[in-house]
Amino acid sequence: MSNKKGFTLVEIMIVVAIIALLAAIAIPNLLRAKVSANDALAKGTLRTLSTASETFATANNGNYPANQAALTGATPPYVNQNYCQTTVSGFEFTCSFGTGGYTFTATPVTPGTTGTTVFTMTTGGILN
Repeated sequence: MSNKKGFTLVEIMIVVAIIALLAAIAIPNLLRAKVSANDALAKGTLRTLSTASETFATANNGNYPANQAALTGATPPYVNQNYCQTTVSGFEFTCSFGTGGYTFTATPVTPGTTGTTVFTMTTGGILN
């Protein structure tokens, strides 16, 4: 009899089954982590826009910016990027400006997949 070395089909099938089991456990956790990270980024972006608008109002006798260009076009800019009417990390951002206040909204592009809820930031930095 010859002494052949190698893995049997059963051994290979057991290894594949173990890898599939580990993947079945890990993938949902990774997806939940991604959704949670998107939510945190959306809230952080709303806070950034709110802080920039409040700083603008402080520097302009209590008048809030009339549009996003007032925040990005200042020297130095209050924010470096225009987030309004754009999609960032699975959230669509909309902005409403007025000299008396602002409302910023982050809406998940695909609720449950890219984010969990709609976040709204209003004048004074109130997050809903």
